[in-house]
Amino acid sequence: MFLYICRRIVYTIPIALAVAVVCFSLVHLAPGDPLSAVIPADAPAEVVERIIQAYGMDRPLPVQFFAWLGRAVQGDLGFSVATGRPVTQEIGRALGYTFVLSLAAAAIGFLFGILFGTLAAFFQGRWSDKLVTGIALFGVSVPHYWLGLLLVIIFSVQLDWLPSLGGGSGSWINRARYLVLPAITMSFIPMGIVTRTVRSTVADLLGSEFVTSLRARGLGSSRIANHVAKNAAPTVLAVMGLQFGYLLGGSILVETVFSWPGTGYLLNTAIFQRDIPLLQGIILTLSMFFVALNLLVDLLQTLFDPRVRRN
Repeated sequence: MFLYICRRIVYTIPIALAVAVVCFSLVHLAPGDPLSAVIPADAPAEVVERIIQAYGMDRPLPVQFFAWLGRAVQGDLGFSVATGRPVTQEIGRALGYTFVLSLAAAAIGFLFGILFGTLAAFFQGRWSDKLVTGIALFGVSVPHYWLGLLLVIIFSVQLDWLPSLGGGSGSWINRARYLVLPAITMSFIPMGIVTRTVRSTVADLLGSEFVTSLRARGLGSSRIANHVAKNAAPTVLAVMGLQFGYLLGGSILVETVFSWPGTGYLLNTAIFQRDIPLLQGIILTLSMFFVALNLLVDLLQTLFDPRVRRN
């Protein structure tokens, strides 16, 4: 097991390096002048030159990349062009909000996804299966931003039950009220995907030979369900890990609709302001979380299915 963990970590290093290269390259290939936010239009040439040198943008791109990567490894992502504050400070403040939102959305989506998928698998072809399939299809098809706006209109404008904008302040109860609508909005897609995955996996297992053998041996439904859950866990866990990664990195539209002060909202602001250090820092941070999450899922899969480690 120890050798397997070391091997998976070694495999992760080139992936992380490739992600850093893509992150740096895409931001620099985008059109526009990144220093236009801090350099006045009538600034003297010597001032412009000093600012360009201060941000290191007078050097070739490969030199800029390795200098940026060296600082990033040490935890220094530079300073925001728009605010002048350290990028790590800006990201650290927003990352907490994104984690809270992603965890809440994942808890809702995964819980209902597992329940609905299991229900549909055990009652294949019945009305409950068709209802769950319809809910899952709606979950994976509905646009995030449209659903968010619909919930705001119903629960904030018409019923006035929940706040629609911001992250809240004060007690945790008040903060939780601001979390409800964006968390529900973000939970629909992972709920639909997990539902379909659980239904397909559990249905295949229920029709397999080993379940037939267990029934022939006289095992009860609860023990059979336990065996099915253990065999379905690796596949479902992999999908859930990917979906949580998508929740961390794909919340830009939801956070913008609800003005939730997370990394998605910050990323949207950095894009419009052409704040390259902040943009690179956010993309790199979220990408590294996604890589680390995939590594964690790979390791957890071996606990449920030793065949993964042997392969």
